[in-house]
Amino acid sequence: MEFDWTKYFNTTILEKGIKIVLILLIGSLIIYTVALLVKKLLPAKLSQQRKMIVNRLIIYTGFVSLVLIIISELKINVAPIFGAAGVIGIVVGIASQTSIGNIVSGFFLVSEKSFEIGDLVRLGDKLGTVYSIDLLSIKIKTLDNLLIRVPNQTVISTELINVTRFPIRRMDIDVSVAYKEDLEKVKSVLEKIAKNNPLCLDEPEPIIIFKTFGASGIDIMFGVWFEKDKFREVKNSIFPEIMRKFNE
Repeated sequence: MEFDWTKYFNTTILEKGIKIVLILLIGSLIIYTVALLVKKLLPAKLSQQRKMIVNRLIIYTGFVSLVLIIISELKINVAPIFGAAGVIGIVVGIASQTSIGNIVSGFFLVSEKSFEIGDLVRLGDKLGTVYSIDLLSIKIKTLDNLLIRVPNQTVISTELINVTRFPIRRMDIDVSVAYKEDLEKVKSVLEKIAKNNPLCLDEPEPIIIFKTFGASGIDIMFGVWFEKDKFREVKNSIFPEIMRKFNE
């Protein structure tokens, strides 16, 4: 007696299953291909932040369309689903006010353009490079290679310093000299240190301010301007030179 598989297996279900898998695979390939092409066609002057937003908008829209196509293929009655979703949405909405606040704050951050991906920022006691700007939070990569997630609401309500927003920066160095030293000579030595260092800029000029009468000497603020990418090189060259000149 021959076993009848049709009692246990519906070929129509198999065909639909294969069709849905093909729709998912081909649809995903098309979505990511379009996103990649649009990313390459976007103007070079457009910030990384805006490129990322456009990219994600294409991907999210594509996958929503893909889900709708699959629902249409399965001939699912969506009315009960939307009815249940409405009730669930109310419950989730009440329980997720913080998330909504983060989303709204995220839109303000994007429109304000206080920072972009790749900027070095100081947020509270955290210092690092902006790694990504997401719907609910921003992610900061610290100088010791840690990833910190900061909710958008926290970012928008906290003082944020963009260290690398402008092409040049100033490094302020606090030095102290004994009361017996000639301050004009000290000023001249510091000016020469800045002038002879190829990493320090001539314009704007270095800043030398005699700050206070300290416990054991005169406290001086010595500020030099430099290109923002040269921070480490400037610091590692200027400090030894100050020590050497002062010892002389």
